[in-house]
Amino acid sequence: MPFGAQCRDDGAVRFRLWAPAARSVDLLVERTIERTIERTSATLAMHAADDGWFELITDRAVSADLYQFRIDGEQRVPDPASRFQPQDVHGPSLVIAPDGFDWHDDQWRGRRWEEAVIYELHVGTFTRGGTFASARERLDYLAELGVTAIELMPLADFPGLRNWGYDGVFPFAPDSTYGRPDDLKEFIQSAHERGIMVLLDVVYNHFGPEGNYLGSYAPQFFTDRHHTPWGNGLNFDGPGSRTVRDFFIHNALYWLEEYHFDGLRLDAVHAIADDSDPHILTELADAVHASISPERYVHLILENERNQSRYLQRQSTGQPKLFTAQWDDDIHHALHVLITGEHDGYYSDYAECPVEQLGRCLTEGFAFQGEPSAYRKGEARGERTTGLPPGAFVTFLQNHDQIGNRAFGERIVTLADPRALRAAMAILLLAPSPPLLFMGEEFGAETPFLFFCDFEKDLAEAVTAGRRNEFSRFPQFNDPAQRNRIPDPNSPATFDASRLNWMELQQASHREWHAFYGRLLHLRCRHIVPRLASGAEVKSAYWVETKRALAVNWTFADQSRLTLIANLGDSAVTDPKRPDGEVIFASEQIHQRNPADTTLPPWSVLWSVSK
Repeated sequence: MPFGAQCRDDGAVRFRLWAPAARSVDLLVERTIERTIERTSATLAMHAADDGWFELITDRAVSADLYQFRIDGEQRVPDPASRFQPQDVHGPSLVIAPDGFDWHDDQWRGRRWEEAVIYELHVGTFTRGGTFASARERLDYLAELGVTAIELMPLADFPGLRNWGYDGVFPFAPDSTYGRPDDLKEFIQSAHERGIMVLLDVVYNHFGPEGNYLGSYAPQFFTDRHHTPWGNGLNFDGPGSRTVRDFFIHNALYWLEEYHFDGLRLDAVHAIADDSDPHILTELADAVHASISPERYVHLILENERNQSRYLQRQSTGQPKLFTAQWDDDIHHALHVLITGEHDGYYSDYAECPVEQLGRCLTEGFAFQGEPSAYRKGEARGERTTGLPPGAFVTFLQNHDQIGNRAFGERIVTLADPRALRAAMAILLLAPSPPLLFMGEEFGAETPFLFFCDFEKDLAEAVTAGRRNEFSRFPQFNDPAQRNRIPDPNSPATFDASRLNWMELQQASHREWHAFYGRLLHLRCRHIVPRLASGAEVKSAYWVETKRALAVNWTFADQSRLTLIANLGDSAVTDPKRPDGEVIFASEQIHQRNPADTTLPPWSVLWSVSK
């Protein structure tokens, strides 16, 4: 890795910092003598190299030493490529020997993407302990449920004790509140032992607002030619951009190689501005494919509001050229409108024909493939998805955004009729596309997932005010007094309220949800996954039966056919399409109807397969 501190085979440590605006850089090293509180320190001048780099190879630093850089004899800064920040974002960095962990997952090659059942979790709120170690204690539970991939929300070191992770400022350093680097590696290794992939959410569109010092000695990291919701864009296409691009490309490789992650989910790539060719997304994906052994299954997933299918294209073998899949917001929005009736904000694009859009999502991936978006004032959104397999689209009814971006962080179980929710999940968990669950939804968790952070005073006040003002455009929050009811993101109580309550599983209603999800995932493993040939295109079609009902079928490479018949309304559907082949799932209300009754009851789903 060309950045940061690298422990060498000869016992020395190489330090490198890109500081093109600095005249001089000193390395400050501090060591705690073992078993004592005595400390030794050294100040070493770094050598200026070409293109703004400063470098030093020294035997006066070893693994576990603390270090900082001193810019122009004055400002002390941590290493932007720090592997660990034990004293948070303003403190010194720690030298980490990357080969110090005892890996024994040599036989692990990952899993085919078609097998993916993804479970998104936030380490700090997933368990009461809020650490990698305590999360590891739940791995058996997830394996038994049928989860085959865990997606960790961002881990990059963030300011304070609480954060979603999208305000990280040290992309190479797992946050110290969750544990040490070896604790994360042990979590990943333990997941692999249970046949579970581990994916990491990474943020390559901005740095957080507190604790990033790059602007003071490497202002070329940023550009005022591009703007993002968080300020000036990252410089991926101007003078000095080669180093910026390398920083993030090596970050992706670092997580995949040094930590054995099985894939990355790139956050909000629509906010990455890059006018150069190749685009940073293309170069990053190419670098991963070139660097990772072809024997490993490594998956790259996008969040991309623009629905740019260009990044999801397949090779003639069916394997991804660049990215494996994208989060499919369209299917979430269509289903959310259907089962809740909400149509504010971006849901307004799905208010008129949500069943039609659901059918298109199930068969083609995106509902918007170049059509104008009324919510975006007529702007065309999306690209055609012709030829893409179901695996290119990750489907969900809940995730951190769709829950946490609500004012009170309500989960769908508190918003929708249970019959409607069961129907929606019976569709998502048995459809060919890989489903994603958000932690706790499998047992009907009622705890909210609120927006939380832990910034210093002035920034904290600004974030709290900004969060509440975001909702002023909604009628229910026109009154400032109503907006003040929105939980303060910086309050520890907001974070505590977002922790999963595992005691809920002792209640019968929550155990029923858990059994329902487990049954569907068992059926998926038995009937759906074996039909998903790796990367193969699936022929599909849908028919809208009524304004609230539809039928869908998929024909696979082995010529077997999967059929869905769904009624997502309060009224029974007469003369619905008949099941084709063996029924593998039917909603409870179908079983309860009179045998002579051929109608499709309200909020019911029927799945069948034919060979």
